[in-house]
Amino acid sequence: MVKFNINNLDIWFGDLQVLKSVSMKIMRNEILSVIGPANSGKTTFIRMLNRMNDLQSNFKMTGSVKLEQENINKLDVENLRKRVGMVFALPLPLPLSIFDNVAYGVKMHGLKNKSATSDVVERSLKQAYLWDEVKDRLGESAFKLSGGQQQRLCIARTLAVEPEVILFDEPCSGLDPISTAKVEDAMLKLKVNYTIVLVTNNVKQAARVGDRTAFFLSGELIELDNTDKIFTAPSDQRTDGYIRGKFG
Repeated sequence: MVKFNINNLDIWFGDLQVLKSVSMKIMRNEILSVIGPANSGKTTFIRMLNRMNDLQSNFKMTGSVKLEQENINKLDVENLRKRVGMVFALPLPLPLSIFDNVAYGVKMHGLKNKSATSDVVERSLKQAYLWDEVKDRLGESAFKLSGGQQQRLCIARTLAVEPEVILFDEPCSGLDPISTAKVEDAMLKLKVNYTIVLVTNNVKQAARVGDRTAFFLSGELIELDNTDKIFTAPSDQRTDGYIRGKFG
């Protein structure tokens, strides 16, 4: 089933056109890897899916972006961002305890029951593969966690509000290989219940976790196909050149 249906999407920031005539579908319960060199439009694309680009005053878009059957520009933006959560490149824990970081979103959305909140925190930390490492220190400051743990904490905070889609914008760019492997393992298990879009500059990571891969170049969607095909027999020589490291 189609989760996002994108047709003829053009995006500008002022006079600069960043995305050009992008049309594609994102399927439910898949991991879509999005790759491409710097300034290819990857981050603008992923930020469009939960309207983060709206925060810039010179942003303009044309075309159609539907979350299932609903035009995202007609949805309440707060509700959209609850349904489509985002994990950023740099972990951004709140200046609160580990427990309160995860509980923050559900409390903001009105959950008051302490027992129910504790259940949400435990479930989310388990889904983010962090529970066993922090279950005895939930009252400690989140800033005492390592960088990799902070990133998984941010994943848990996103999961707590039960989104339908999780957007990952280069979530492992500052992490060591062990932490990266834990985040990737979490993604692979989360796709059973969530749709995941992963922007990454690491083509090997895209190959490891993506069901399908989209290659962007200079604001255009060059190719979108099953990840195995993209990495073994791409249809466009530019895709092949990027994957082989000839540019980017």
